[in-house]
Amino acid sequence: MRWWLPPVLALALTVSAGEPFAVMGTHGRFRFEGEPAAVRAAERAAAAELEAVRRCCDLYDPESELSHLNAAAGSAPFHCSELLYDLLVEAQRAWCESGGAFDVSAGPLLRCWGFRGRRAEPPSETEIAAARQAVGLEKVRFGDADRSVFFTVPGMELDLGGIAKGYAIDRAFRAARAMTDGALLVDVGGNLRLRAASGPVFRVGIRDPLGGEGAAVAVSCAEGAVSTSGGYERFVVYNGKRYPHILDPATGHPAAGAMLAVTVFAPSALEADWMSTAVFLRGAPLAKELARRCPGTRFYLFEAAPPPARYHLQVIPAAGESEASNLQSPREML
Repeated sequence: MRWWLPPVLALALTVSAGEPFAVMGTHGRFRFEGEPAAVRAAERAAAAELEAVRRCCDLYDPESELSHLNAAAGSAPFHCSELLYDLLVEAQRAWCESGGAFDVSAGPLLRCWGFRGRRAEPPSETEIAAARQAVGLEKVRFGDADRSVFFTVPGMELDLGGIAKGYAIDRAFRAARAMTDGALLVDVGGNLRLRAASGPVFRVGIRDPLGGEGAAVAVSCAEGAVSTSGGYERFVVYNGKRYPHILDPATGHPAAGAMLAVTVFAPSALEADWMSTAVFLRGAPLAKELARRCPGTRFYLFEAAPPPARYHLQVIPAAGESEASNLQSPREML
């Protein structure tokens, strides 16, 4: 994702440097506008929120709360912190709204396919079927009264990678917003949440999914969040064939079909995060349904196309918008 910041509107204001930093297995960047002291306070507050979510949800840290949950919830109910349970409630909502396409219980499938720990060849259908027995959020028992989680079948494992980044961005954005009323942008691995305040809007460039130079299209955005899911982001290769990390819980296999990438503009980073994954799997029908039910949500679907076209771009506008609204500098996809 590429973005262009509005110019500083007054010399008395400061715009943070936007230097990248490591967070959540990727790089983050802040661009905040306001009084110098307020900008520094906003950066500290936003960074603390990102780190809090990372510490909670990092599966590569055996001491994270999510690692402890996965190790214990198959034996007895695991009692979560307020942060983790709040995120799990959002994950349940995403699972329901996506018709099960977005499922944080897909951890066993990710492990089966070699996204956690290397393997020399793709899994057999027998291995995939065995992993699928431990997948399905309907197999997790949630206790709202005491914030508890219990796995009803052995071998289950939650992976919040498709929603934790958006959740963390929203927390960081809210923390920064409380410190300054200037323009804000929180960028974590290309997932964005932004506010242009009273100045010019941002222009967000959507990456060419086939690796061409520059942005495929640029979209004007005054406030909201952006997320992209694509098969080019993370993958494994077996016998010369590339398998994307976006796994379909209904089949146990990596996403297949013509979809190259999905970009979502939504009111919150959390919504944009899980919606881009779910629509990558289910395509335009789910995008249209989510756009109808979720105000302010807009989709850009990049699909493979026969020559001479490089790909086909389908725009699913938000309810009440036209397809072309907010679209800047569209290029012919040839």
